[in-house]
Amino acid sequence: MQRAEAVAIGAARWIRGAAVDDARGRHWRANPDPDGRSAAPGQESSLYSGAAGIVLFFLELAAATGHESYLEDATAGADYLAASWREIRDPSLYHGLTGIAFALAEAGWATGQERFSAAAREVADQVVRSVRKFDDGIGWTGDPAQRGDGGVILGLLHAAGILGVSEYEEVAVEAGERIAQLVVPGHRFGVETPDLPMDAVTPGFLSGTSGTGFLLARLYGVTRDDRFLAAARRGADFVRTISAVSDKCALVPHHVPQARALHYLGFCSGSAGVARMFYELYRVTGDPGDLDWVERLARGIVNSGVPWRRTEGYWDVACQCCGAAGLLELFVGLWAATGNDAHLEMAGAIADDLIERSTQNGGYRWYQAYRRLRPGEVTADTGYLVGAAGIGAALLHLGAAREGGSCRRVILLPDNPFPAIPVPMSQL
Repeated sequence: MQRAEAVAIGAARWIRGAAVDDARGRHWRANPDPDGRSAAPGQESSLYSGAAGIVLFFLELAAATGHESYLEDATAGADYLAASWREIRDPSLYHGLTGIAFALAEAGWATGQERFSAAAREVADQVVRSVRKFDDGIGWTGDPAQRGDGGVILGLLHAAGILGVSEYEEVAVEAGERIAQLVVPGHRFGVETPDLPMDAVTPGFLSGTSGTGFLLARLYGVTRDDRFLAAARRGADFVRTISAVSDKCALVPHHVPQARALHYLGFCSGSAGVARMFYELYRVTGDPGDLDWVERLARGIVNSGVPWRRTEGYWDVACQCCGAAGLLELFVGLWAATGNDAHLEMAGAIADDLIERSTQNGGYRWYQAYRRLRPGEVTADTGYLVGAAGIGAALLHLGAAREGGSCRRVILLPDNPFPAIPVPMSQL
């Protein structure tokens, strides 16, 4: 057994200790420590930090190990999602209904149980019914970023394929047309994030230009409508313009105009997420200039001293959202896309550092300062984008890449453009 897989199993052991069973099924406490606080509280069902993300991790662990007990964990969690989703109003991918639909659809695919696929369709139907009309088109939150309407659209595109409902794609494309009208698909945090100035604009992924550009590139790949490609290019050009570029490296500011020298490296607001936009553009257009920018961003991460050196944009954080696990996903994905062994070696170094940083007590967990500006808030979460489930999944993806001759599908979220079978495309 590989070390990465063994640690993922250890993470599952700790997560199992946080299980809560009731008449609806099983969910997991976000932070099972005595009096423990979660990095993202109040989301028992979400993809970000709740049951939906943990279901995905157990589905992957069952596929990686062949142990039916992990499939039982995933099934119990999917039962909870199917029974409880009507209590949720948030339509979003990471925190709401669209993420639950994604997890249920994957559970139906992996287990062969139609009841989960049927529940996924019910949830997706509710998302479609909840669409709102704006002066310039349709949407849900009015926010074009991945944390808002962008994530909903991505989830509906995935649901259209895996569940076989063409209406989901039709609604997604129409909602995307509204976003494509923006001069530059960016986002202002405004009053929602008091840590940032009112006029701050972020080029990052979850709440900024790169995530929206990724969405528009995805819509171009689906429709071949040049309006989407033109809008995605506007976003990519903006990111290029504001980035710090030197010696074939690139670093992206966290927000402008105030923090041009603050370079996050992770998925949510840094290079690992921005690289996804450029790779999606390369995937749908074949333009080598886009792949060059993916490599520039990856080289910028490497040259920063990751994983051993902590920087202002790469602090004591391990999770998928803003930490080491998100970088691990990037370098495994890049290896699968290019076959460049240097990317797999980098992924291995990041994984080794993650494993060394873990706490072993009843399984594996990772204590981290999730919020950079609050370094004293150190927590260990069970969830996917904020905790052990997502770290375990990233380690499983590395294990799948290292398996060599065998190929197995891994579960990638709709915002991940890299190959879902982690073998270099040149070998397939």
